[in-house]
Amino acid sequence: MTCTSYGLAKSEHAESDDAFAVKSWDETVVAVLADGAGAARDAREAATRIVKSLMTNYAVRPVSWTPQRALTEFTKIINQTLHHESLVRHSAPEMISTLSVAVIEGNRLFGLNVGDSRVYLSRGGRLSQLSHDHVINDRSFSHVLQRAIGLAPEVEPHCFETELRDGDIAFLCSDGVSNVLSDDVLSKQLAHRTAARAIVQHSRELATEETLDDASAIVIDIIRTGMLRAVSQLPLRIPDTLRKGEVIDGYELVRPFQYSDRVWLATKDDQRWTIKFAPLEARTDEEILARFIKEEWNAQRAAEAAPEPFVTAFTPERATARYYVQEFVEAPSLKSVLKGRALGSDEAVALGRMLCSAGQRLLGLDLVHGDLKPENVLVISDYDRLRFKVIDFGSAAEIFSVTSRAGTASYLAPERFHGEPISERTEIFAIGVTLYESLTRTFPFGEIERFQTPAFHPPKRPSALNTNVPPWLDHVILRAISIEPERRYRHFSELTFDLEHPERVEPFFQKGASLIERNPLVFYRTGFWLLLAACIALILKLVTS
Repeated sequence: MTCTSYGLAKSEHAESDDAFAVKSWDETVVAVLADGAGAARDAREAATRIVKSLMTNYAVRPVSWTPQRALTEFTKIINQTLHHESLVRHSAPEMISTLSVAVIEGNRLFGLNVGDSRVYLSRGGRLSQLSHDHVINDRSFSHVLQRAIGLAPEVEPHCFETELRDGDIAFLCSDGVSNVLSDDVLSKQLAHRTAARAIVQHSRELATEETLDDASAIVIDIIRTGMLRAVSQLPLRIPDTLRKGEVIDGYELVRPFQYSDRVWLATKDDQRWTIKFAPLEARTDEEILARFIKEEWNAQRAAEAAPEPFVTAFTPERATARYYVQEFVEAPSLKSVLKGRALGSDEAVALGRMLCSAGQRLLGLDLVHGDLKPENVLVISDYDRLRFKVIDFGSAAEIFSVTSRAGTASYLAPERFHGEPISERTEIFAIGVTLYESLTRTFPFGEIERFQTPAFHPPKRPSALNTNVPPWLDHVILRAISIEPERRYRHFSELTFDLEHPERVEPFFQKGASLIERNPLVFYRTGFWLLLAACIALILKLVTS
């Protein structure tokens, strides 16, 4: 199972009236989404309290209650509470919100809704709406709620229940999404297992002045739930020692890779493969086992979403040991290539574009790679050009989820050393360091040790170390590795645009840079005129004295 959620406020200068949360424990997943009624005074508070109340109460529900009864009872309680409190505060219903809930217990989904926030089920590319829109049945008033939490003393939610199958996706969203994206569009996006962030951002891009609203969504990928639970519970062995010539599930081990005795080159059916086995510590440490399973899952998701920047990855259906398989690519790492030579500028540009493309593809899954560096890039020679592929998902994580120093220190953005979360900007910093190293074979801020907290000083321009680097590429790389996050590229798309449009790259200089650095022509021209003025003044003084 994987859950992604995301929301955007209607305006950058206001807080969203939507609230949502997803929580899982044991064999249960609970997703709640509430959309505060925009006209109500305390809409945001109502939505927030509804989500918190449902989450808290369901986690400790009476054992004898079915999921459906628990949801119904808790919904009625919060409705009564908000309606009564609103009358005391305002003498009128002002704490009003929609509600949609989906609970997964085993192979069944239980849910309910009040209002027009929707719950869908995507199966085999087909989308069906499980919820019911409680709106006035008139085109002129199609967005006016007939039923909502807090609107009346009593409420009757619409309840639903369905059996789940492998591959199903449950999807919850506010009307800021469903009023913009048609069922056909949503069906296609969910069929491609698009993350909540990408769906919400797409709805924002297509929103008109009339449909622009707070937008929120939750995506629950059931196939991943089933896969992860089944994989973690299978009695798969973790081999103690691995030997050349050993055969595991038809894969004959040929040799281990230099950097790890848990990663092997193997052959099967006259094809070569890379096999990565779980570490020995995973036998007794559940956290290490969970990390390996997540790495395996992320590698497969990335390959499915974008086969070009990544290598194919899969787990055999009848595996008898804890491992996963990747296609073997006969190519050196970028780190190995750089021992012999630096990349040319055109090659570095191609590398930067590929890394940005990989980053954008992962972002569509709400993921970041977490360890972009030359060791994790394969270099494939196609006679007249180089191609690149990204490998190793051991540090991949949901965006903003990591605040530690996970990754390789020399490629970590300065803010990562001070507890800031991993983000698109920190990944762009890693790309910038990789490009700098690829062109100069040195680190812009020196080699940083894992437990060191470095002092970052402005780096040299790449062209100062490699005269073949054009000035525009200097500016691109220096902006990507800016010490100040706010001066760095914010999105992969911005970095990609500059790499593809050299003529439109804006100069980038460190704060406090001298005039001769920022504009040598102006510096020398100004100096010339000042010197000329001084000479004229000196001549006049000599003439008149």
